[in-house]
Amino acid sequence: MSQLSVNFQKSPDGLVPAIIQDSDTCKVLMLGYMNKEALEQTQKEGKVTFFSRSKQRLWTKGEESGNFLLVKDIAVDCDNDTLLIKAEPLGPVCHTGADTCWEEKNHREDFLAVLEETIAERRLEADPDKSYVASLFNKGINKIAQKVGEEAVELVIEAKDHDDKLFLSEAADLLFHYLILLNAKGYNLQDVTNVLRERHKK
Repeated sequence: MSQLSVNFQKSPDGLVPAIIQDSDTCKVLMLGYMNKEALEQTQKEGKVTFFSRSKQRLWTKGEESGNFLLVKDIAVDCDNDTLLIKAEPLGPVCHTGADTCWEEKNHREDFLAVLEETIAERRLEADPDKSYVASLFNKGINKIAQKVGEEAVELVIEAKDHDDKLFLSEAADLLFHYLILLNAKGYNLQDVTNVLRERHKK
């Protein structure tokens, strides 16, 4: 990573606040403090490392639990005395087991993420005789792909009419079956978003 201009001398103890943000959801995960050595180790190792004020030493988040924060980007504010670190959390962030240190759910506010989790759970755990999702997975990829095609055709048909309720219903059906198809192929919406993000950069 590039050299950052951070003014550690502004604080008597040589520490600056480091805000940790989920690189995908932009949810604020936690706040810690870094000195120069902690920042250097964070950049070198690619894992968020703080200076622990209680332990009085460098402390890599996850060194005991395995719930590391993998660094994706580091920025310094306009006053050069606060860091914003975008990271991928490998598990719960807070020592209490919560997703964030404010006991918020990371990702859960995104209903599509919740829906993807539900699809994944039903694929693995649900009875095909009782779950529509499980029954589709049981029939295989060809049937799942066929359903996506059928729903796409029905959406196109409704798009030519003027019944907004039916149009939105068919749009929801298509999106739902599209998520099932992505899961069946081993992907999720984030993978598709990454492709679109790369295209947007060009």
